[in-house]
Amino acid sequence: MRICIIAEGSYPHITGGVSSWIHSLITNLPEHEFVIFAIVANEKQRGQFKYTLPSNVIEVKEMFLDSYLREHGESGHRFRLTDHQSKAFRSLLGAGGEVKWNGIFDLLRTKKLRAAADFLMSKDFFDILVELCKEKYAQVPFTEMFWTVRSMVLPLFQTIRGDIPKADLYHSVSTGYAGVVGALAKHLYGKPFILTEHGIYSREREEEIIKADWVKGYFKDLWIEYFYRLSEAAYEYTDEVITLFNRNREIEIELGCDENKIKIIPNGVNISDYAELAGPPANDDGKIRLGAIVRVVPIKDLKTMIQSFALVKREVPEAELYIMGPSEENEEYYEECLQLVETLQVEDITFTGEVRIKDYLARMDIILLSSVSEGMPLAVLEAMAAAKPCVTTDVGSCRELLNGLDDGIGPAGIVVPVMHYDQLAAAIIQLCNNRLLREEMGSNGLSRTKATYTREKFIEGYRMLYAAYKEDKDGRYRFRAEKAL
Repeated sequence: MRICIIAEGSYPHITGGVSSWIHSLITNLPEHEFVIFAIVANEKQRGQFKYTLPSNVIEVKEMFLDSYLREHGESGHRFRLTDHQSKAFRSLLGAGGEVKWNGIFDLLRTKKLRAAADFLMSKDFFDILVELCKEKYAQVPFTEMFWTVRSMVLPLFQTIRGDIPKADLYHSVSTGYAGVVGALAKHLYGKPFILTEHGIYSREREEEIIKADWVKGYFKDLWIEYFYRLSEAAYEYTDEVITLFNRNREIEIELGCDENKIKIIPNGVNISDYAELAGPPANDDGKIRLGAIVRVVPIKDLKTMIQSFALVKREVPEAELYIMGPSEENEEYYEECLQLVETLQVEDITFTGEVRIKDYLARMDIILLSSVSEGMPLAVLEAMAAAKPCVTTDVGSCRELLNGLDDGIGPAGIVVPVMHYDQLAAAIIQLCNNRLLREEMGSNGLSRTKATYTREKFIEGYRMLYAAYKEDKDGRYRFRAEKAL
């Protein structure tokens, strides 16, 4: 079977949890061919792959969201939208009602449309926007509304107009633009489309927009609603939604996904890869080493971690913090973190950059995660497989990972509220001061990983999922119910 993996802002250009997940999936399913449809933020990232691609990857199709900056529309066109198409575009922009994506897909891919920007300069679009302003944004200057909406939807429109590789099955690894591409492929080719949600994309975008300085207050709701509409496209068109843990499933249902579509396949790690690292470190220098396996980006909230470590150092002067992961993805945020370290005058914080995690993991006493949003973080699974206790924020599956679901295994760490650096510090200090507790929690984590979160179970889950689609005599792949998970 030829499977098209649709990834946004991850594989193969960015390292980290979702990218590692994709690489592991492809590598461990050599019986299938894979095409990668990579949605990338910037053209400057073209061809800059961070992974050596497995031999069963036969093509990488790159699509750049900033390509709209090079497109200029011709004004004054009238495309004579049908009532169906007009309502579809109005609902996409928050005018209410269900988005009819088939109308948007068909119009944007019609040959009479020379460029996506032509539609945004057309009389039809102008009329829609005037109506929307009268109904919902009467106090907002029209020119601001026009350019805001244009910058919001043009990357989406460019994406919809792009070439979609042919495949037997399409597999998006998030909603958002990747989910829309999967929905479009289903619309164009009638092939099966499945979705795996690691984190809840629309919720993550909402958190970012609320904090963002670049979005004016009265446009925040517009942007937030827009990303929820994108997620609805994926939920509507997908044949199945795979999520990683129970809380994600509950949120997806709240957001309108048909609960009958949703199945759970947890992530997993190869236990044997961490066997030599497992257990407390053999450090004899009196240091307590804390590690964070993260990309240096705002959603990981490293500022809270740095603030908490400043408190830890007062109580545990022998503590050291190693922040292990790439910093080039958001250089501005990296510089802000460095400035915070300097402002707080806190010592013994090392930003290692991108490293081979296993070279560091054996030396760590405690693994930290301070994110404001996660799915099922690979960093926590790796720590548990290496029998390292964790302190994490209460995001994604962290509570489920560390405390289990009535599995009879004790806690593998401590969970604290998001952005509470004082509680994060208190939990770290508790573990720093109690070696026996660290060892007990580390052992619990390893036991839980062996019982529930192995790579073998993860891969077999997807092998069965793909096998549930069978080629019929017409060469079409259809869902085969008796093979369903």
